[in-house]
Amino acid sequence: MTPKLTAEDKRWRAQDDARTLISAETIKGDSARNRAAIGAAKQIVKEKEKEVKAVKKIIKSTVKKRK
Repeated sequence: MTPKLTAEDKRWRAQDDARTLISAETIKGDSARNRAAIGAAKQIVKEKEKEVKAVKKIIKSTVKKRK
């Protein structure tokens, strides 16, 4: 269960979210940074796909051992 946020926590989160949105807009407005960020995102996808493949392998081997 998620703990209730205090008013201070909510204020801090809102400010942090605002900074995140500002950064995103700044990056979108800079074509070189935007291209670099998209390239980095594609690399992250490749890494996560490898992780998913590894997890599936673990699950598959675990299921076989239970049979």
